[in-house]
Amino acid sequence: MKVTFPHMGNIYLAAKIFFDEIGIDYVIPPINNKTALEIGVACSPEEICLPFKIMMGNYLQSIEQGADTILLVGSCGPCRFGEYCELQINILKKMGHNLKFIVMDYPKDIGIKELMKRGSYLISGSSKSKSEKTIAGLRALKAMNLIDKIEERAHYLAGYEINRGECKKLLNECKREVFNTNKPIKAVKLLEKYKKKIENVKINKEKDPLKVAIIGEIYTVIDEFPNLNIEEKLMDYGVVSKRRLTPTWWLRDATMKILKANSIDLRLASKEYLPYYIGGHARECIGEAIIAHRENLDGAIQIFPMGCMPEIITKSILPSISKDKNFPIMSLVVDEMTGEGGYVTRIEAFLDLLERRKEHVLYGS
Repeated sequence: MKVTFPHMGNIYLAAKIFFDEIGIDYVIPPINNKTALEIGVACSPEEICLPFKIMMGNYLQSIEQGADTILLVGSCGPCRFGEYCELQINILKKMGHNLKFIVMDYPKDIGIKELMKRGSYLISGSSKSKSEKTIAGLRALKAMNLIDKIEERAHYLAGYEINRGECKKLLNECKREVFNTNKPIKAVKLLEKYKKKIENVKINKEKDPLKVAIIGEIYTVIDEFPNLNIEEKLMDYGVVSKRRLTPTWWLRDATMKILKANSIDLRLASKEYLPYYIGGHARECIGEAIIAHRENLDGAIQIFPMGCMPEIITKSILPSISKDKNFPIMSLVVDEMTGEGGYVTRIEAFLDLLERRKEHVLYGS
């Protein structure tokens, strides 16, 4: 068994640490890029959403390196992501690839017993003891949490840093160094080192940067390629960005769903405008917009792939929130035809709007 998995943000770093420690053979596909997208588009249904196409590119690039087993997480509600594996299996079979899919679905949907069965199959090729596998899992979870916290602080402090670009530089160095080591303990220590480095970045507390929430469909807000590196661009502009949806958040939310105690703050915040789950992370998107307003952020940017059913609904609700709360929200829809020039122009125009609003409040002009 040689395992691979699709990219989604920095999950590959935690997965690498886990597989390195338990000794399972794996393939990490190249970081999402134009080549992966082109490969995926060529074999995917035209009307399917962007994440599907990029994932297909990930699989085919990994198959070239010998991967025969695909690890995939499950979906939330009636979002089409829940049917990805079936459609992808059929497409890959027609292309002559017979692979095993291991879908780690929500415990509330398949039950703890079935989830444990699938997990056991995944690690069945490891010669490590049960306790060693447990330690490896906990270390991977710690790494996931650390990289999420490092990203969060880097995106926040970028608005206050004295040496422009320092947070971005440290964040990229961190990812590169962690990826280049095959020693799990060293990888975690590197993450801890960079967490301290980020916290020690020299900042100017007198600055009053724009603060923007990044909301929307989880794949496109977490992964840099489909959102055209929006968080990095905001760092370059000296803008603080806040994103609640992370791999750590997703795992915690999936676990707490068993007790119906997941994301209580987001559920309460969304109640006025969207009191029901309609699939994907639509309700979370609405809740995030409300919380961003309560936290006195300057605005929010919604990002989602063309054709995403849950986010199309939230896009129709967000203008009401924007009007009622006097809170600017911009929606960006991405697909394989999205041009970076127009995308950047819209972001810059939105930031200019926020800056002018802020000046009007401060100076009354």
